[in-house]
Amino acid sequence: MSPGPGGRDNRGMAENPYFNNQFLVAMPGLLDPNFNHSVTLLCEHNDQGALGLVINRATDLKLADMLEHMKLAHPALDPVHLVHWGGPVQTERGFVIHTEAGTWESTLKVADELYITTSKDILSAIGRGEGPRRFLVALGYAGWAAGQLETEIKDNSWLNTPVDRAILFEAPVAARWEAATRLLGVDVTQLTAGPAGHA
Repeated sequence: MSPGPGGRDNRGMAENPYFNNQFLVAMPGLLDPNFNHSVTLLCEHNDQGALGLVINRATDLKLADMLEHMKLAHPALDPVHLVHWGGPVQTERGFVIHTEAGTWESTLKVADELYITTSKDILSAIGRGEGPRRFLVALGYAGWAAGQLETEIKDNSWLNTPVDRAILFEAPVAARWEAATRLLGVDVTQLTAGPAGHA
């Protein structure tokens, strides 16, 4: 992922057609096993397509073990940290969702105090206890071609809601989908299954 604009200037537009800095909450009818009951942080969305990171799929891989494999010291790392599955595209590629801008080599600003960094230097700092206070490490991402996400939203595959940092960084992983649906003011038991696409 290359650093790019975190949003879109929509002055003069009646409505911003893009969903940057939003959660995509999978509707029950989205049966693709990659995205069923998923919550995705939408990082970039423009006329060329969209890129997001699934935030409620923890893997069995400990972050400490990943840093060990990368030959990065991690004396200050809490051993409970797990690496997340960010999506089915380029699953060997790492992304760090975090607060606090820092001076990392490759960072995309998603919103105020919310960033995505793809350079190794942030992992090194996290291992030393000098990285951002709140972070989530993911491998892989979800990608949509131009117009694809808009079509899937119209087809009732996704609902979208502004990002809630408490859900992103603090809520138990297994509770994030239900917590995200509550942001929409909907009872998950009343959500109807409709035609569902996939990313």
